Amino acid sequence: MSNQISKIVSTSFVQAFQELKANKLRSTLSLTGITIGIFCIIAVFTVLDSLKKNIKDEVATLGSDVIYIGRWPWMDEGGEYKWWEYWRRPSMGMSELRAVQNNVKDVQIATLQLGIIGRSVRYVDNEVSGFTAYAVTQGFEKLQNIEVAEGRYLSTAEIDGGVPSVVIGAELYESLFRSNVNPIGKNVSFLGKSYVVVGKLKKTGQNAAGFNFDNCMIISYNSINSAIDVRSLNYDPNLMIKAKPGVALSEMQFEVEGALRAIRKVRPGEANNFAVNQLSQITARMDTMFGLINTIGGIIGVISLIVGAFGIANIMFVTVKERTKYIGLKKAIGARSLFILIEFLIEAMILCILGGLIGLILVWLLVSIVSASSDTHFSLSLQNIFIGIFSSAFVGIIAGFIPAYRASKLDPVVAIRSL
Repeated sequence: MSNQISKIVSTSFVQAFQELKANKLRSTLSLTGITIGIFCIIAVFTVLDSLKKNIKDEVATLGSDVIYIGRWPWMDEGGEYKWWEYWRRPSMGMSELRAVQNNVKDVQIATLQLGIIGRSVRYVDNEVSGFTAYAVTQGFEKLQNIEVAEGRYLSTAEIDGGVPSVVIGAELYESLFRSNVNPIGKNVSFLGKSYVVVGKLKKTGQNAAGFNFDNCMIISYNSINSAIDVRSLNYDPNLMIKAKPGVALSEMQFEVEGALRAIRKVRPGEANNFAVNQLSQITARMDTMFGLINTIGGIIGVISLIVGAFGIANIMFVTVKERTKYIGLKKAIGARSLFILIEFLIEAMILCILGGLIGLILVWLLVSIVSASSDTHFSLSLQNIFIGIFSSAFVGIIAGFIPAYRASKLDPVVAIRSL
């Protein structure tokens, strides 16, 4: 029995490739639907799986044990996004930072940062805008993936004392300085002050928390007090707070909220006048969005596979008709109907799998090109390869069953006389 099946499989392979060789145009048109369907499904799955992995990896490096507190919630707080209320909330400041540092025992690191946009920086006669200046307190570099390429990061004395020193991002360096200029030790003008460049950052791209350290400058929070009103509603300083090892984030968050409500004199029963955000909110929303895109891509792919299945069914009907006499001869010498059925099913599966493999190769080429031309890494996983091959084989079985069944039920005498 096993020898017969293996012989059927090998024969089906040979006949499938003979069919492709003998009818190149017809076979190509029939396989196109399968190729497009597998390409659509696996391309969507691959891109979304890669994006989800990149986001989760980045969240893991930034820390799932960090909360971000400011005026604006990242997501709606259960219903309508009431921006008019969030905008009027008081901003975070040094008093809130000290309240958390002094009164919450489960905090490992607490820092305050303010993103300043819409300003310009000047070096000699070159003025640049369109970047973000991050005014920070101690500990900010420990909560973000900040890597210095040249020079150094801001020292504790510079941060606490409000010393006008600055670390610049790689893109801002390219815009502000000529490529052959060493920025370390150079003076740049920002907010009416002269800042000394002490470091240049490595290029990293924007992270999951929204920080873009490529096109930025990092300065001391205390160095901007005299230049801008940090408590103005035009700005939104954020507390970034990391829990101690082994401490549940929810437990620390409860304590932090209590400390902030006390320093802000929020009465019992009143809602918080600040928003507590976590990176898990982003991943949860991303999962919902990715699920929707997955569904849409899957529907498009399934429609293409159905079209492809009709093409494969058509080619199998033609094949059965062309081999009617051959089928009659096989049955006349004792071939069982089941083996005839299996033979044509395997041939249909091989044709579909071939179309699916072409679709997988196209996906691999696409992700290779995109990965090479962008900072985001995409990869075709073994799971998605298996899904592509399995889907192709399944479509082959569905598309080839009726033609194969008809072939298996042919009367040998009628089949032999048909030609």
